Amino acid sequence: MSDEDLRAELARLQQENAALKQGAARGISMKVSEKGGLSIYGLGRFPVTLYKEQWTRLLDMADEIRQFIATNEGKLKTKE
Repeated sequence: MSDEDLRAELARLQQENAALKQGAARGISMKVSEKGGLSIYGLGRFPVTLYKEQWTRLLDMADEIRQFIATNEGKLKTKE
């Protein structure tokens, strides 16, 4: 490899490393599972995995979920 190739590879790796660090700092990441579901990592000990139509249905209910949380604030616990 020439010096120019090595510099280009180093720059690419530094950029990739910075992107990975940014994702780790956020603490939540996404991945396509072996069976084709969308897995969300970083919410708890295990990933939350649903198929795309399930995620779509859940996301469509976002306002209802927020309202339910607000209505039941006193009954719901907060994990720290």
